[in-house]
Amino acid sequence: MKLLRKILFPFVPIYYLVTCVRNILYDLGWKSSKSYNLPVICVGNLSVGGTGKTPTIEYLIRLLKDDHKVATLSRGYKRESSGFVIADTHATAKTIGDEPFQFYKKFKDVIVSVDENRQHGISQLIKSLQPEVILLDDAFQHRKVKAGFNILLTAYNNLYCDDSVLPTGNLREPRAGAKRADIILVTKCPVSISTSEKELVLKKIKPLSHQSVYFSMISYSERILSENDNFYLEDLKGKNVTLVTGIANPKPLLDYLKSKSINFEHLNYKDHHAFTISEIETLKQKEIVLTTEKDYVRLKNEFTSNPEQLCYLPISFIIDNDSAFNAQVGAFINTI
Repeated sequence: MKLLRKILFPFVPIYYLVTCVRNILYDLGWKSSKSYNLPVICVGNLSVGGTGKTPTIEYLIRLLKDDHKVATLSRGYKRESSGFVIADTHATAKTIGDEPFQFYKKFKDVIVSVDENRQHGISQLIKSLQPEVILLDDAFQHRKVKAGFNILLTAYNNLYCDDSVLPTGNLREPRAGAKRADIILVTKCPVSISTSEKELVLKKIKPLSHQSVYFSMISYSERILSENDNFYLEDLKGKNVTLVTGIANPKPLLDYLKSKSINFEHLNYKDHHAFTISEIETLKQKEIVLTTEKDYVRLKNEFTSNPEQLCYLPISFIIDNDSAFNAQVGAFINTI
């Protein structure tokens, strides 16, 4: 893969120019971008996957759902349906996508919807369900919608300012696109991140005067969950554990399990991997299948005959100085 990226280096200027011109046309108003008279919050990134959009959306849902009628709108990546779909009792990961399905299973008091055309999706939400706040999942490059508030995510160990555009780098658009963000959220930070480490990141990012920077961490649970049970992670010691991941960056999870002295074999798949029948049958031969929550919602229905064979490790999403973050999001909503 690294060799292929080096070979494709001559295409970098072309990709850079195309995405740069596109952004300029939107910035100048020569390409239309629609705004709305209700709070629309966009959560996205400049890079390709792996920055923590799903836990950020879930954090915002928890923050807002008790006081506002909240709707989430995602593309529904790799779903088998198309167009505008609202999650209901018939929804599955195949019909709405794995991450929206995770939202739906966890938060019964919010509207979960998908549409590859965000403008159309928002209009349908407003027309049929009248949400008070819309959370756009992974829509930072969807310039046809002008969100009122943009939260840009960048991973601590892979800052956008240290990267370059596709196909050699991982950026979907040039680094200058970060100027559209109201908040820059540095994700996947060390739990014990120091003040000096934060200052170093700030020097690299160089936020603009209108931008606030926050730092977030992922904390793994000490307990494992399955369909009908929960138990301590320590209980996996001495057992035949197969870790299955279909996420962009499984390394933090691997490091955590190793730090807990859990022995496991790791079956690593691409992000949003669609498991085949033969792969499912192979997994069913394992003693214990441990996975992420995102993968769990996709695999769960395949283990109905032995649901306790499949389990997942929950995570907690922590934002440093969360009171200031919450207040800034709330202030935006109250201005609409």
